[in-house]
Amino acid sequence: MKEELLLSNLFRTEYRKLTAVLARLFGFEHIQIAEDIVSDTFLLASDTWGQNKLPENPTAWLYTVAKNKAKDHLKRNAIFTKKITANLKAENSTAEEIEIDLSEKNINDSQLQMMFAICQPIIPAEAQIGLALRILCGFSIDEIADAFLTNKETINKRLFRAKEKLRGNNVQIEFPGADQINQRLETVLLTLYLLFNEGYYSISGNTNLRKDLCLEAMRLTYLLIENKPTDLPAVNALSSLMCFHASRFEARIDKNGEMIIYDEQDSSLWNEELISRGKNYLIKAAHGDQLTRYHLEAAIAYWHTIKEDTPEKWENVLQLYNKLLMLEYSPMAALNRTYALAKADGKEKAIIEAEKLIQLTDSHLYHSLLGWLYTAIDNEKALAHLQAALKLAKSKGEKNRIVKNIKALN
Repeated sequence: MKEELLLSNLFRTEYRKLTAVLARLFGFEHIQIAEDIVSDTFLLASDTWGQNKLPENPTAWLYTVAKNKAKDHLKRNAIFTKKITANLKAENSTAEEIEIDLSEKNINDSQLQMMFAICQPIIPAEAQIGLALRILCGFSIDEIADAFLTNKETINKRLFRAKEKLRGNNVQIEFPGADQINQRLETVLLTLYLLFNEGYYSISGNTNLRKDLCLEAMRLTYLLIENKPTDLPAVNALSSLMCFHASRFEARIDKNGEMIIYDEQDSSLWNEELISRGKNYLIKAAHGDQLTRYHLEAAIAYWHTIKEDTPEKWENVLQLYNKLLMLEYSPMAALNRTYALAKADGKEKAIIEAEKLIQLTDSHLYHSLLGWLYTAIDNEKALAHLQAALKLAKSKGEKNRIVKNIKALN
C-alpha cells in the first residue's frame, strides 16, 4: 500500500533525526523515553494514515506529533522534568515553554553529538555498530539482527547492555572539546569503518540491506566532513575509501547474489561519479602530515578503480600494502597483499607468503585465495583448498562461487 511504503521510507529517514534530537534533550539516562516517543509517533501514523487521508506534509505531521508527545511527557512527569531542566538551554523550565528544535542544523548537530556519545571504547565494537544502526540510521531490530546474522533477542540484549554501560559511565551527548577531537574521532572513524565493512563484506544474502549499511556509513562520514571541526584529513581519507569501494558495488555481485572476483568484474558498471568524489576526498586527505590506515586503504582502493591491468598498477598496490602492514598489521590485510603480489610478481611468490598466514586457516577467504593461486600450478592442492573453503563459507552466494571454481578444475 502507498501509506505503508511512505511510512517505511519516512521511518528510515526521520526516526534517526527525531531520536537524536530528543535523546540530546533528555540525555542518555532517558534515551529509552526518547526512542519510545518516536516509536509511538510512527505507530500513531500507521494507525491513522491508513484510515484517514494522508496529511499534506507527512514529515511535518511526524515532527509535530513527536514534539507534542515529548511535551506531554514532560507535563505528566514532574520529577523527570526537574531532572532534565538543568540541562535544557532555555530561560524558562516549564514543559509548555520548552522549545524542541527540529531545524536541520539542530538535527545534524544532535546526530553528530550522538555519534560521539555512542562511539565509546567502553562498549564492544559490535555494540557501537548496533547502536549506530538503531539510533543514527533508523534500522529496525529485525534489520540489525539480519545484518549480524543473529536473532532479535540477542540484539535487544546487546543494545540494552550497551546503553546501561553508557549510562553507568555518565556519558554525555555533547560535542567534544577542541583538545579532545582527534582522540575521540579515532573511535568514531573506526565505528564508521566497521559499519561500512559490515555492509561491503557482509555474509548476509540480503543485498539491499548490505547497500543500506554502506550508504549509512557514508552519510554519517559526510556529516563529519560538513562539520568544520571534524573536516580533517583522516575523515576525508575514510570517505574516499568508502566512495572507491562503493563505486564498484554493482560489479561485485551478480543477479544471483554471487560474488564476482575483481578480475572478472564488468568495469562499465563502475560508478564514475563516486570514483570522482573519492579522488576529491583523497586530495583533501593529503593535507597535513598525518598518515592513517584510511589514507593507505583509500589509495589501494583508488588503484582498483584503474581499469588498465598494468605492472605499474599492481606494483603500486603492493607497495601500499607494505606500508599499511608496517603501520597497522592485520592478517587479512596481509592476505589481500598476496593477491597484489601474485599480480605483480607471480603466483609462486604469493603462495609462499600466503601459506605463512596460518592464523587464517579457519577463513574461507584464505582457502579461496590459495585455491586461485594454486590453479594451473598444482590443481590437486587448488582443489583441496577450494573444498576447505566450501566447508567454511557461510552464504549461499559464496558457496555457489566456490562450487563453480571446483567444477572448473574437474
